[in-house]
Amino acid sequence: NFRHLHPTTFRDWLVANVIRSFSSGLLQTPRPVSCGVRCRELHAGEERPTPSPTAAPERRPFSRVTPEDMAFFSKIIPGRTITDPDILEASNVDWLKSVRGFSEVLLRPQTTEEVSQILGYCNSRNLAVSPQGGNTGLVGGSVPVYDEIILSTALMNNVLNFDSVSGILSCQAGCVLENLSLYLEDRDYIMPLDLGAKGSCHIGGNVATNAGGLRLLRYGSLRGTVLGLEVVLADGRVLDCLATLRKDNTGYDLKQLFIGSEGTLGVITAVTILCPRKPKAVNVAFLGCESFEQLLQTFQLCRGMLGEILSAFEFLDRECMRLLNTHLKLANPITDCPFYIVIETSGSNPTHDEEKLHQFLEEAMTSSQVIDGTVATEEAKIKALWSLRERVTEALTHDGFTYKYDISLPVERIYQLVTDMREHLGNRAKSVVGYGHVGDGNLHLNITSPTKDPDLLASIEPFVYEWTARFQGSISAEHGLGLKKRNYIYYSKASLAVALMGNIKIMLDPKGILNPYKTLPDDLQ
Repeated sequence: NFRHLHPTTFRDWLVANVIRSFSSGLLQTPRPVSCGVRCRELHAGEERPTPSPTAAPERRPFSRVTPEDMAFFSKIIPGRTITDPDILEASNVDWLKSVRGFSEVLLRPQTTEEVSQILGYCNSRNLAVSPQGGNTGLVGGSVPVYDEIILSTALMNNVLNFDSVSGILSCQAGCVLENLSLYLEDRDYIMPLDLGAKGSCHIGGNVATNAGGLRLLRYGSLRGTVLGLEVVLADGRVLDCLATLRKDNTGYDLKQLFIGSEGTLGVITAVTILCPRKPKAVNVAFLGCESFEQLLQTFQLCRGMLGEILSAFEFLDRECMRLLNTHLKLANPITDCPFYIVIETSGSNPTHDEEKLHQFLEEAMTSSQVIDGTVATEEAKIKALWSLRERVTEALTHDGFTYKYDISLPVERIYQLVTDMREHLGNRAKSVVGYGHVGDGNLHLNITSPTKDPDLLASIEPFVYEWTARFQGSISAEHGLGLKKRNYIYYSKASLAVALMGNIKIMLDPKGILNPYKTLPDDLQ
């Protein structure tokens, strides 16, 4: 543990060793890190440390909260310093109910100044902090691991400004994504981001994890649509990069450091984001294919014929549909097929868009790429078709304990991983399903078992990461690394790149108080 060294000394040591390793050829292959010490998890209703391959390191020597600390917090945010165990329970447990911490303090600031005072104090006292938005993460990144103070953005939920000419929205980080969508719809605009968890996730958390969502194909990633950020650093300083300009080449684009950093470098308190106009015409087609090869051919045809109006191209397999039918009683609107596609078009001319969609469907059916399908133009029917894609995650929660993997691969390889995993696991898994975003090569691989099964997990990992690395994929396409995936980062990033991430962490958070045990591997914690 080198944390007792001065940050500069540690940084010099780290860089020197990275360079030495590079020179000796040690950085040519990914090197997964062995983890596996202790973790607080939900286990049959009982709280106890259990061995886990994704467990956190032993608790680092952060200070523990004292009555004096509580008095300070109560003075800064009176009435919003929470110690009630019943309220804390929800903030200590992740959405999947797979990881829990045991924080005894939940802070709910309302302003950037309050966040600044809290972090400045915590840094001076060496108190660890777990930033938390809507707590909808899937990799254990949004809850404490041990007794970190939970810093919630839930009350930072104000829209600061909206420019109806440029479509630029400025808001606090705690705004719920769906609320922002409703706000913009009244003004003839939409959010460029749409997620299944939109009813509870926060825009600050979306940015902190660089969430992708259903319409990245049309509107791009948050790295392109986020124009500016306001961030409070570990020592309480406020970094104001809340720009509203689409073009600014004055030096380094610092906001990019915090997009996808999962709260390890700073706490995002406000966002400016470029929003597109609300489309006048929306159509959704739900189609069936006999093979994944036909699905890919349909995707190529779709891009060529629908072009500028194509806003989403999603897929799910037969196993997903079975789970939707079994657990949620959602009916399949078309013939039973091995693969299903959800295609959405969004445009400004209903007649033009319907004509293009009709021509595309006629060509796809004539060429036998698609064997059945249905189209919706009314809002209720559109929502019904989208629910078949958006509610797969919900259906999986009813199927047993779920192992979730968020993988990015060359498009032609996406489903091969699902097929190979089924063959690899045999009858050891209850279900192995695949669904996701064909337009950006993002596969959501999910594996269920009746109960949590360490032997099954050992068969899945690191097989899934080795397979992904073999085809130059990413082990995390949009959910981040959090607690669960941090030690597998070397399968997607070169050791020198990971070491530089460690340097950035030390520079911005030398005491390591922000979201410890997350994102970076254990050898850099």
